Amino acid sequence: MTETSTPGPFSSLEQEIRTTVGVRLFTVLAWFPERGVLRRVHSSHPGPYPVGGEKSAEVSGGWLEQCVVRQLPYLGPDRAAVREVFADHRTIDELGCGAVVNVPVVDEGRTLGMLNVLGSEGSYDDESVRALSALATRAVPGLRAVTERAAGGAD
Repeated sequence: MTETSTPGPFSSLEQEIRTTVGVRLFTVLAWFPERGVLRRVHSSHPGPYPVGGEKSAEVSGGWLEQCVVRQLPYLGPDRAAVREVFADHRTIDELGCGAVVNVPVVDEGRTLGMLNVLGSEGSYDDESVRALSALATRAVPGLRAVTERAAGGAD
């Protein structure tokens, strides 16, 4: 965990990802299909990416279809791929990130959310995607708790 990471149920997962594939920016987003938004529930950089921030139209429709609907990871290996998909690409670039892997977190066929792992340009490949996909199941309990709280009105 970095000095600025938000504490909580995703901190140990962040540390494992740092050790396994490396990461400069790590966020976890919970999916709220009734509103069509992804809400940030963990951030390694809460200044520019605070917990509670939401994304809807900020990402391309093709990305939503691939990651949320079809539940397939997205690999953006370079700055051009990041720019193509994310409206906040300038902030991402300022943090020294030029590559991204987004991995859906799925529980019993339902998309609970997304792991967003960003690093320097060229730092991720298909092997990184496989490793991160294997780790995504560790986020299920935390994301399940977030979405259940929201459904119960406690969020």
